[in-house]
Amino acid sequence: MSEVSATLKPMTSTNDSASASPDDPAEAQFGPHRFPGEGGGSEQYRGARFDVADLRGARFTDCDMTGVTIRDCWLMNVSISGYLSNVTVNGVDVTDFVNAELDRRHPERVQFREGQTADDVRALWDTIERLWAQATERAGQLPAAALDQQVNEEWSFAQTLRHLVFITDAWASRTVLDEEMPYHRLGLPQSWYPAADAAVLGIDLSTQPGYADILAARAGRMAVMRRIVAGLTDADLGRLCQRSPAPGYPEEERTVIDCIAVVMDEEMEHYRFAVRDLAALEAS
Repeated sequence: MSEVSATLKPMTSTNDSASASPDDPAEAQFGPHRFPGEGGGSEQYRGARFDVADLRGARFTDCDMTGVTIRDCWLMNVSISGYLSNVTVNGVDVTDFVNAELDRRHPERVQFREGQTADDVRALWDTIERLWAQATERAGQLPAAALDQQVNEEWSFAQTLRHLVFITDAWASRTVLDEEMPYHRLGLPQSWYPAADAAVLGIDLSTQPGYADILAARAGRMAVMRRIVAGLTDADLGRLCQRSPAPGYPEEERTVIDCIAVVMDEEMEHYRFAVRDLAALEAS
């Protein structure tokens, strides 16, 4: 679906600034869920040089690494995730290879990009429901404690389901269905979302709900999306939504397909992360 909302600054080539230099005035991108210009990002290391430095075990999260050069370095057991464009390793641009391999492993990505009609939306939601049913069944085979276990500081499986509850509330019920306060108390916003703003929505970020309650909330929100896509027509796709997803989000035009595409993109990406981490939990 090429109409993915610009609200979350989707990581596409139109938003890429891979050719930017440290002197480029363009706003930094601090990860896919942060808004440009919202502040909070440090410029302390912009244009910095690290020569003969021991950076073993360092971790970079939600950083804009546009224009970074790594030269004559020792890269072993290195894990990279994020948006790639014009990424070269030993002179070889690996961007297309990585994207092609992700498409091979997760063909729903291709289905998402090629979707244009309401029927395509329904077909993709069928795929998403099937994938998550398999993942949830797989998670159910793990010890209960593993469902709350974080792998490499990522969200646990339970936290991931809670986040998708929030995504449905914000990008489907609030926008597409025009509901003023659809937020489930167990929903989990993205990590930067202020606790005070979450409390206004009736969400307590410190709560530790039981897994059965999380599954029930998730099932309810999946049913909301099923109802939306079941009644969707091609004419609906371009309708403007009247509300922002939640307080703190920019006030800008969003169409129905923009909002549905955000939900589906979140579903697919978090599924990819979830099955990656399930494999690690199963092997431990």
